[in-house]
Amino acid sequence: MTSRRTRERMIRRLEGQGIKSRIVLDTLLATPRHIFVEDAFASRAYDDTALPIGFNQTISQPYTIARMTELLLERRTPEKVLEVGTGSGYQTAVLAQLVKRVYSVERIYPLQQRARRCLQDMGLRNVRLKHSDGAWGWDDYSPFDGVLVTAAPAEVPQALLDQLGRGAVMIVPLGAGREQMLHRITRTETGFEMESIEPVTFVPLVAGTV
Repeated sequence: MTSRRTRERMIRRLEGQGIKSRIVLDTLLATPRHIFVEDAFASRAYDDTALPIGFNQTISQPYTIARMTELLLERRTPEKVLEVGTGSGYQTAVLAQLVKRVYSVERIYPLQQRARRCLQDMGLRNVRLKHSDGAWGWDDYSPFDGVLVTAAPAEVPQALLDQLGRGAVMIVPLGAGREQMLHRITRTETGFEMESIEPVTFVPLVAGTV
């Protein structure tokens, strides 16, 4: 269930769902999603479903990972990306294979440590991890060429908008209920432009650290 053939079936399914970016599809094919999920769910790692990773958190379904990554890279490939919500590190690993530097913030320390081990096992050395409230971002390394938020705030935290560079984009699910809307926000010379993309379901962006 973790073989290349299983991954290839996942890629064909993503193509059927409308993912067009070849580089994103090839990266998901090369990324061992099963090491980022609980052992009990490894056989379902390449199903098109979100899976629990502990602490009331989930690893997003492959389609969501592919779509958000595709949107982030659609206009240009950013060099420096902030990820809000490391989780188990799967989205982080995908980004790290596509951009020069990834800065990822996670509020749950045991999840961050697990992600660190997985990323090290993959030999990915262009990722910096921080245990912190995601809504604060990581101002020390701003401005960022891209920001990808993997949990849903009711509204975009101002700190994340402030850390977005000119011409950069943020991919973020917004909404306080069970279902949210995925948005792409572009910082222009005069402000911000927001596009609504499609309905999504994410865990909420929670304040504080544990």
